[in-house]
Amino acid sequence: MAKKIVFTGGGSAGHVTPNLALIDELKDCNVAYIGSKNGIEKNLVTAHGIEYHSISSGKLRRYFDMKNFGDPFKVLAGVMQAYWLLKKIKPDVIFSKGGFVSVPVVIGGWLNRIPVYIHESDITPGLANKIAIRFATKLFVTFEEAGKQLPKEKVVYTGAPIRDVLLKGDRKKGLDFLGFSGSKPVLLVMGGSLGAKKINDVVRASITDLLKKYQIVHLCGKGFVDAKLAETPGYRQFEFIDKELPDVMAASTLIVSRAGSNAIFEFLALKKPMVLIPLPLHQSRGDQILNADSFKKKGLCEVLDNDTLTPGALLRTLDRVYAERYDYRERMVKAQGATHGIKNILTELNK
Repeated sequence: MAKKIVFTGGGSAGHVTPNLALIDELKDCNVAYIGSKNGIEKNLVTAHGIEYHSISSGKLRRYFDMKNFGDPFKVLAGVMQAYWLLKKIKPDVIFSKGGFVSVPVVIGGWLNRIPVYIHESDITPGLANKIAIRFATKLFVTFEEAGKQLPKEKVVYTGAPIRDVLLKGDRKKGLDFLGFSGSKPVLLVMGGSLGAKKINDVVRASITDLLKKYQIVHLCGKGFVDAKLAETPGYRQFEFIDKELPDVMAASTLIVSRAGSNAIFEFLALKKPMVLIPLPLHQSRGDQILNADSFKKKGLCEVLDNDTLTPGALLRTLDRVYAERYDYRERMVKAQGATHGIKNILTELNK
């Protein structure tokens, strides 16, 4: 009989796309997904034709908000919904990628005595996974150093689950899509699914100097396209790119990005030299700073501080990384073991 696996995770694309990468490889398993009613995960999962179930989900905040008084009841309702839903589905295992909606599913699985496997992308767990860890059977980690501060008996180092489609991009198709000649190195700038205003502003302030050396594709986020630069030769801007992204990444020579774990391990898998600008502490819990610092120590990237970022600093750093691009790629080849997450996770799921 085929194994049944329930996946959960949501709130951002980073909590969903690794699940989809794993699901794509599960040819002989019955798969279902439990997510929130209105989260980003619903559209992403149903677009893949995967059986989807919705539960109540409250947000777990680290700051004061009047909604904090009502959300625990939403979480409790979600636990009860997940409990009965899992009793009906009867999965052999639950796989959670984190996010607020995963907590009721993990607890519901624990109450049903279903093995629960969690994957943590960052060096330190987010709030949802901090709660869920105590109910988990195993905890898979992307960074080796993450295991130092987590329950040793549960931790399994797997590396990052990389979407196979990203590894199949075509450089020529990417250049054709962008309308680039390829006569200059291609600089890909991306600030995450929501964009990054500081990165957008500094790149655009540097555009004249940057275009002397690079052709630029800029994923600037929803609502951040600059109409004044729409006809600038050698500069293409998009709110986001979906199906063409593997080809665009194949065409790229250098990447400027935030330091979300999923993204930077994808760059590593593609052996793309990168300049990382992590979210600062006043906008995050500091996970991207730790991610970037880990890559920097291994010689896999250069890091710039968001709050002190200037056009001059960006230009100088890009020029240095480009000049040393072959050294970066050589170190990335040696670090490829960290990108075998799908194979390692599937091995654990099939035990």
